[in-house]
Amino acid sequence: MAKSSSLHCRVLEGKDLPAKDVSGSSDPYCVVKVDNEVVARTATVWKSLNPFWGEEYILRLPCGFHSFAVYVLDEDTIGQDDVIGKVSLSRQQILAEPRGVDSWLSLAPVDPDKEVQGEIHLELQVPERGHPRVLRCHLIEARDLAPRDLSGTSDPFARVSCCGHTLETAVLKKTRFPRWDEVLEFELAEGELGEAVLNVEVWDWDIVGKNDFLGQVEFPLDTICSNPTKGWFQLLPFPSTAEDHGGQLGALRLAVRLVEDRVLPTPYYQPLIQLLTEPILCPGQVGDPLAGTALAVLEEVTSGDSRQDVATQLVKIFLGQGLAVPFLDYLTTHELARTTDPNILFRSNSLASKSMEQFLKVVGLPYLQEVLRPVVNRIFEEKKYVELDPSKMELSRGRRISFKGSLSEAQVQESSLELLKGYLGDIVDAIVGSVEKCPLLMRMAFKRLRKRVGERFPSAQHQEVQYFSISGFLFLRFFAPAVLTPKLFGLREQHAEPRTGRTLLLLAKALQSIGNLGLQLGQGKEPWMAPLHTVLLPSVTRVKAFLDSLVSVESTEGEGLVPPALCHPMGTIKEGYLHTRTAGGPSLLPRFAFKKRYFWLSSEALTYSKSPQWQVRCSIPVPQMRAVERVDEATFQHPHVMQIVAQDEAGQLHTTYIQCKSAQELWQWLWALRQASSTNEAMLPTCHPGTFRAGRWTCCLQPACAAPGCSRTHGAVALGEWSEPLDPAAAAQTLYGHLRRAGARLW
Repeated sequence: MAKSSSLHCRVLEGKDLPAKDVSGSSDPYCVVKVDNEVVARTATVWKSLNPFWGEEYILRLPCGFHSFAVYVLDEDTIGQDDVIGKVSLSRQQILAEPRGVDSWLSLAPVDPDKEVQGEIHLELQVPERGHPRVLRCHLIEARDLAPRDLSGTSDPFARVSCCGHTLETAVLKKTRFPRWDEVLEFELAEGELGEAVLNVEVWDWDIVGKNDFLGQVEFPLDTICSNPTKGWFQLLPFPSTAEDHGGQLGALRLAVRLVEDRVLPTPYYQPLIQLLTEPILCPGQVGDPLAGTALAVLEEVTSGDSRQDVATQLVKIFLGQGLAVPFLDYLTTHELARTTDPNILFRSNSLASKSMEQFLKVVGLPYLQEVLRPVVNRIFEEKKYVELDPSKMELSRGRRISFKGSLSEAQVQESSLELLKGYLGDIVDAIVGSVEKCPLLMRMAFKRLRKRVGERFPSAQHQEVQYFSISGFLFLRFFAPAVLTPKLFGLREQHAEPRTGRTLLLLAKALQSIGNLGLQLGQGKEPWMAPLHTVLLPSVTRVKAFLDSLVSVESTEGEGLVPPALCHPMGTIKEGYLHTRTAGGPSLLPRFAFKKRYFWLSSEALTYSKSPQWQVRCSIPVPQMRAVERVDEATFQHPHVMQIVAQDEAGQLHTTYIQCKSAQELWQWLWALRQASSTNEAMLPTCHPGTFRAGRWTCCLQPACAAPGCSRTHGAVALGEWSEPLDPAAAAQTLYGHLRRAGARLW
């Protein structure tokens, strides 16, 4: 039985952020931390004080984490990024809300000199015999302390206080991983126990000015006397005395939900899976499909985000059973039976709509990326100014480099219209020409859907509904949202800057009109979109022909197929140029010892060579990876370095260092590598965040190259991805949790 803890986090948007740039704006992004360890980073939204990120993370966490925080920063091209503020939530605060936290939260100020991180290793005991009794405080070591000096390290010492007495350890220079191994003793007078506490503080020693606080931990004396204490303890800040800043730093909208479960072996979930699949496998034996089935109960007791989560897990379970298409057919039949007006068909967030939407993401995301990426990349690269709405036009933006001055409104509209027609034409061409690229499972699901809609609304006046039932999902819920926010669908690594974002918005509106089969043209509140109608109407005709071809699938052999990527991910996961060096390589200056190489990551190996065309390649097999971690900035005088620790067949560990050009790139590679190696056994619990140089480790100063790692590894923290392998037990446990939380409603 495995205990799992997953944090569902959606970083939605910010509002009223302060301006950090001379232009009167900011370039905000968010960093997500769990127990002060960075676990995710959003893309940057350029030139906005009211940014929308809309990024969602499922964090697989080790059980027993303490805190969750989101920091908002302003990205600067030169110098360090500015910290705008943060939102912090304790594990208890998140668990106190059964449905999770979903609200606007005011940003609190961040004092970099008071940010606390790391742990301290202590052994505390009071021998039962002896008079007077003596408290022995063994300060063994600390790890992952905050860097307070310009060198990226600290000069830590510990200060221990008890019953009015204070003792200190020695100062250890230039390390965030001190090993004191000192014992401090305090005599305890009779009657001094009571409510007294032992306070252990860690400080950074400074030769000039005040020492910097690094964290503290407290223990009641009566607890130590009755039970000796030993272990690693998280360092905590001083009790907060900060006042409410009344939203002066703006606010952040977050949705955070913590799910803690114990996942049993798969056979224990067979009765639940059988209950879910029974109406699909034996449709004639379960009576009325509208009542009594487990699927109907799940829809009844869930809503909103919880229904989306249920839909996701159901899709994965039925994919694993080879029943995805019959499952969707069952739900859509259920939905059609209770729909009387075809104009509102699948418009609600029912279980059928959500399941089809999640099915498209699971099965069709690679297809969507192949179809849309070339056009989306061109739009990002060209950065053309496009605007049709006269009230939003900035005529100076369309100015040509000439002596004619600004363009007129008509000229801006004309040039914008030509650009939009070109982009939209390329998108429609790519979509209607993608019939053979569309996954067979999607085509079979759409074929079943069209058949059911035709049976429910057979009259000639409802013929358009057969097309709209498919285009509503494919265009309104799949292609159009991907064009609007390419980052969220893996089409781009960054959000669009405002000019490109406006172009994408206009194109998404046009795709929605096509998805609506042109039925709402001329009825909207945006008459300035009318010039595009001459392009939209012919596109509707082409899209109908595309949908006819899409559902022209004779064979049903593909209905039971599971997408290969969900069982054994193959192919290239990520690729690109990076810089690398191996431990024990040439003793050049640290920052010049890295060599530029082209990397490919697959589920089998991380491979690299001098260029994409170079035939001689080196590789690190994914099954041999034992840790994938960041490296301290001071190690190589570069902030964006990670390490891969791999174990060869002889049992020897080898470390490869990889340098990225930005924090965004670092985290993308870090998570991709951790995801690829997430099922590896014998992962290291600790590693060194520095390198072995000049006879000692740069991080903890230990002289032995084989010394145990001084920092915790973070392989237990992983980002959930659509492409991760199917896990029927975990999915079934999640569904059981939803049923259990329904409580009285279920009964």
